[in-house]
Amino acid sequence: MSRLAELRFRATTGFQRHIGNPVLRRLPLQTVLETTGRVSGQPRQTPVGGRRVGDAFWLVSEFGDKSQYVRNIKADPRVRVRIKGRWHTGTAHLLPDDDPVARLRGLPRLNSAGVKALGTNLLTVRVDLDS
Repeated sequence: MSRLAELRFRATTGFQRHIGNPVLRRLPLQTVLETTGRVSGQPRQTPVGGRRVGDAFWLVSEFGDKSQYVRNIKADPRVRVRIKGRWHTGTAHLLPDDDPVARLRGLPRLNSAGVKALGTNLLTVRVDLDS
């Protein structure tokens, strides 16, 4: 990762971890991805932007394998997603062969713009929902 990309990663994740995520998680209609911490075993909730299409929820991780929730998914793909205030269980799949830029065109515009602007290693994630 280049020095600029590393700086962007640190600045973005620092802001998200300490300011953005704690506030957004509390908003009742904010979409939230809940993974199981790979070390702690505790639930970890991350506000995300994405879209439900049928029985799947799609999102794009801006930092790919460096995102904590992606690392948690690799350890345990069973997740929950809160969509419009309702929790759904499912299984997450990392899709490195999918075109994340094309995928972002079908996802909410504001979040997609942020992911494209700040992201350094985009990765598509699909959650197959149980309910």
